[in-house]
Amino acid sequence: MDTKNLIEYLVAFGLTGQEALVYLELFRLGKSTGYEISKATGISRSNAYKALAGLMDKGAACVSEGTAKKYTAVGIEEFCQNKIRTLQERKEYLAAHMPREKEDTEGYITIRSDENISDKVKNMLEKAEKRVYISMAQKLLRVIEPELKALIERKIKLVILTDKPFALSGAKIYQTRDKKNQIGIITDSSYVLTGELGKGKESTCLYSGQVNFVQVFKDSMKNEIRLIELDSGEAQNRK
Repeated sequence: MDTKNLIEYLVAFGLTGQEALVYLELFRLGKSTGYEISKATGISRSNAYKALAGLMDKGAACVSEGTAKKYTAVGIEEFCQNKIRTLQERKEYLAAHMPREKEDTEGYITIRSDENISDKVKNMLEKAEKRVYISMAQKLLRVIEPELKALIERKIKLVILTDKPFALSGAKIYQTRDKKNQIGIITDSSYVLTGELGKGKESTCLYSGQVNFVQVFKDSMKNEIRLIELDSGEAQNRK
């Protein structure tokens, strides 16, 4: 993974871009002074010390006192785990104290970009209680395979329509036409997500709990299954 990706991922854990750059340099150089970091990174000494102070405040670096202050990076596993633990604690607090959200089952929500749509897919699967129907290309199913296996472990009925062979013990799988980037998901006969996934920021999906919309989409998926079963039966008869 190149430096650009490393910095991007470190920023996702709460560091600024400059702090991430200095953090990486601490790994490369080992214990270092602010002057050494400034020289190695090419950033001004004042900005180097500012970034080092930020890293200390965020638990990503520590300092040893001596004739000259030297800074050391906290291990990446420890730093990330501390952040995750803190976020988990704050998540639990928010979940316990936020005002109760009014469930809107009548409207339609547009979700854009692969990242946001993938998050919605995973959240829908995690919240499912009885059954899940999925229409999705095999290449996209691979991305959510851990979540699909979790559904099976929770004894959730899982029906999948996909365009290439896909093995998942415990799921009912139908192979059908090329799905390309089209996806469709129904959870508990109550919520639908439909649209495109796999086109980066251009991907768009519609999410709804509107009863009529859910029923129309459910009927469409059932009809597709019937056609698959009919074609399969005719193929067997021809043999």
